[in-house]
Amino acid sequence: MSKMWIKNRSQRKKHSIAAAMTVLFMAFVIALPPFPLGAAEIPLKNATLMPMWSPQAQFAGYYVALDKGIYARHGIDLKILRAGPGCSPALSLEKGDADFAILWLTTALQHRSAGTELVNLAQILQRSSMMLISKKTAGIKTIDDMQGKKVGMWEGNVSIPLRTLFAEHSIKVREVRQSHTVNLFLRDGIDVTSAMWFNEYHTILNSGLDPEELNVIFLRDQGMNFLEDGIYTMEKTLHKDPALAAAFVDASMEGWRYAFDHPDETLDIVIKHMREAHLPANRMHQKWMLERMRDMMKPVNPQGTPGYLMEQDYEDAGRAMQKHGLIRSYPDYNDFVWRADAGKK
Repeated sequence: MSKMWIKNRSQRKKHSIAAAMTVLFMAFVIALPPFPLGAAEIPLKNATLMPMWSPQAQFAGYYVALDKGIYARHGIDLKILRAGPGCSPALSLEKGDADFAILWLTTALQHRSAGTELVNLAQILQRSSMMLISKKTAGIKTIDDMQGKKVGMWEGNVSIPLRTLFAEHSIKVREVRQSHTVNLFLRDGIDVTSAMWFNEYHTILNSGLDPEELNVIFLRDQGMNFLEDGIYTMEKTLHKDPALAAAFVDASMEGWRYAFDHPDETLDIVIKHMREAHLPANRMHQKWMLERMRDMMKPVNPQGTPGYLMEQDYEDAGRAMQKHGLIRSYPDYNDFVWRADAGKK
């Protein structure tokens, strides 16, 4: 018997054993009870967010986090609710229609004073963007020069910072209801217009007016650094699922970081959502807005941490609003701000 024949016979025997074991293994697998698809995956938690306004680059971080799957990766199945005219983020929180909302600090303080138990989860903007703009031909250079002048002011609680400022200067202006355009100002229907640096100011420049033709007063330069966009929820929502709140904040901040690192892709995402909402979308204007959001999200203190409401900013707003009768009282910083310890950095 040749060595070659013995070797081949040995190999055939090994192959036969391997084949038999394969058949037995497959039979075992088939006999197992069916394993439900996705059973090993952790189910996502449903959550809703209401921004302050319709889709635009002011809220880019949230739309980016949604479209890029960042919320899902943090365990959240997020729905961004319709916002804009007729929608109140604060009331939506109170009624339980939204889990999270974007609010200005002054708005949140007003609702908290009225008994709504709002909590600041994260302070997105670290400096105020609100401004008052007049044409140099009007001769208005200071706040005091606005005494008796027609000042365009938005309806609702977004004008709280302006009313506080005028009260601080002991002046009375002629309030004119301002729509969400600057047309009244451009046509000289008012002497002064309310504006946000990231929005209306750029619109005015695009209308043909040069910066040299305007007098611009930032409220933050007048000691009124009343911070705008922050992430809020109800106390009961936070206590019910603090892990969800933490995941939402982490995912949102990650969305903002991605947005600033990938501006062109971010603009594509924002404009997509604007068109889905049947809104006009000007890419250059949205680019300006995104860049200004990046500027305003940087902590004033270079050593500070993005996303935290500083105690000094909170106290300044609360004291000024209480002094001028806009709120009866305001809670202790540690009761109003989640992660208050980090906010003191």
